[in-house]
Amino acid sequence: MTADAATRPVTVLGLGLMGSALARAFLRAGHPTTVWNRSAAKAEALAAEGAQVAGSVAGAVAASPLVVVCVSDYHAVRELLGPIEGFEEGRTFVNLTSGTSREARELAAWGGGAYVDGAILAVPSGIGAAETPILYSGAADAFEEHADTLRVLGGAAAFLGADHGLASLHDVAVLSLMWGTLNGFLQGAAVLGAAGVDAASFAPLAAISANTVAGWLGGYAEQIDSGAYPGDDAALDTHLAAMEHLIDESEAVGLDASFPKAIKQLADRAVAAGRSKDSYAVLVEELRKR
Repeated sequence: MTADAATRPVTVLGLGLMGSALARAFLRAGHPTTVWNRSAAKAEALAAEGAQVAGSVAGAVAASPLVVVCVSDYHAVRELLGPIEGFEEGRTFVNLTSGTSREARELAAWGGGAYVDGAILAVPSGIGAAETPILYSGAADAFEEHADTLRVLGGAAAFLGADHGLASLHDVAVLSLMWGTLNGFLQGAAVLGAAGVDAASFAPLAAISANTVAGWLGGYAEQIDSGAYPGDDAALDTHLAAMEHLIDESEAVGLDASFPKAIKQLADRAVAAGRSKDSYAVLVEELRKR
């Protein structure tokens, strides 16, 4: 990191749990940090830690070449920046507000200027850690100019490309993985719980199994990209039989089986399409259908 980057002023707009964590990470790293929040009381603790509190959005934006925004949604971003008519010339705006790829692209078109969209794949307590992934996409030159400063927020920062929607798109893809994994754990815990097995006893085995499944992802990714799905490890019809076991076990003890049923319905469609001897990864072809 250059001496200039190490002391470059930063502005943070929005001081919820995540926005406050972002501001504190910049302060800890020695960046002069200006903050603004709609309710000024949220800035008091940061002011005591050395932040400068701006009296207006315009004043906060004028204070720094790098402006980081983290508010409730993209509509709120537009409301904040409306009085200054978008992304002010001479400033790089990095929006770490959660949203969709469509919203990111629309905001880029609305605001103009040097705009980088981002997605934080962590909770507030993870901000500043070397292993915390934060994804960015949009104006490449603007990102490169401030990359060292932004790595203060998470060491595993990654720039994904010029399409402003890519960061948000990766974010929802990871959420899909998270919820799928958690729902599988919850279904298993519920089935075992009906037999008197507590979730704490199941958790170590679940973690080992999740790591095993993670090891399959690279191979399945190659199959998806190539469009060829050899069922060398286990054919889809083998998976389908096991899905029926989970549904039967769930229903036998009076549990909601809608989650495994939804998975089986997807597999049934693939089998009906003649893919019973392909690998589990072939289900991506069903997901691609409207």
